[in-house]
Amino acid sequence: MSILNLAIKAKEASLKLQALPEEMRLTALDSISKALHSHKDAILNENKKDIEEAKKNNLSSSMLDRLALDEKSILALSAMCTSVSNQKQVVGMIVESHTRPDGLLIQKQRIPLGVIGMIFESRPNVVVDGAALAIKSGNAIILKGGKEAQHSNRKLFEIIHQATASVLPEGSISLIETREDVAEILKLHQYIDLMVPRGGSDLIKYVKANATMPVVAHDKGLCHLYVHFDCEVDATAIILNAKTQRPGVCNALETLVLHEKYPKNDEILKALNTAGVEIKNPATEDEYATEWLDKKISIKMVKNHAEAIDHIKKYSSHHTEAILAKEQSVIEEFLNSLDASCIAINASTRFNDGGELGLGAELGISTSKLHAYGPMGASEMTTTRFIVTGNGHVRK
Repeated sequence: MSILNLAIKAKEASLKLQALPEEMRLTALDSISKALHSHKDAILNENKKDIEEAKKNNLSSSMLDRLALDEKSILALSAMCTSVSNQKQVVGMIVESHTRPDGLLIQKQRIPLGVIGMIFESRPNVVVDGAALAIKSGNAIILKGGKEAQHSNRKLFEIIHQATASVLPEGSISLIETREDVAEILKLHQYIDLMVPRGGSDLIKYVKANATMPVVAHDKGLCHLYVHFDCEVDATAIILNAKTQRPGVCNALETLVLHEKYPKNDEILKALNTAGVEIKNPATEDEYATEWLDKKISIKMVKNHAEAIDHIKKYSSHHTEAILAKEQSVIEEFLNSLDASCIAINASTRFNDGGELGLGAELGISTSKLHAYGPMGASEMTTTRFIVTGNGHVRK
């Protein structure tokens, strides 16, 4: 099927999806959940092919981490489908309502965006995340994953398609594979309502420069964590979690900002070194601007919290910023001075995640402010319209 015909099919499907009963959405999600369970060996076999090719191509350890699936992660995807299914209904819900003095009823109703195009890199689980959230939010979705995960992506899409074919309209979920497909689909604004790029800066820049439809970017996560001198929580444990649990993900800590009078600075640096983290102290300007996605970290020593805030402002990617402090006025100033999709207070940066924040899953973490900011769950993949109900009313 041509890319144009695929987009037309998706548009046709989107109009049917809006009217689909919620029970059928839940049936589709349940079918995917069960299919992932029963086909996990086939998924792992295809993922193994991707891993072997990635190693031959000398991809980084962080890339391999994002690419790899195991039985635990497949079962987690299955559970995610159930979690999304259990979320409150979003499509068709009345979110605001009031009646005018003349009896005219004004309501605001949540509806799908329509057709979402999503281009992502390296993480095959996004095929399932995107499909599940599109189903819950009543959108059609066209997915394009990275070539490094092509075997995994194809198998996951095949499983999803077979599991939902009897429930969802044809064209509800599609997969494209080549750069040429991307170049073509970015021109089809009459059929695609929103484009969501999720990956590195080069991908984001390309999509923004060439898309003819609105774009919600899910850009890099150059995340900072500032430790104030009065910190009373276990800073070492939080920092190790933020940096070393999964160094290759977008909510991992990249720059640690330390108040020079915090008494446990040496303990923190020693713990990072013991954990195998390469410490850039002092870091260079280029290093402060680097999203490491690896067991490396930039260190910035500051004399006060104002200096910390200024440093973070300069290098922030508007993804996740964190502060460990006791003094409420310092926390408030940090909160009100920085522009990020998530501010973590006395907690790890790793909590900026759709599943952790109660969304069930996420399409990605938006670093744009329109149409969403932060993790995009099913609700963030919808918009609202007005319904006006009268009884013969005319405007005077």
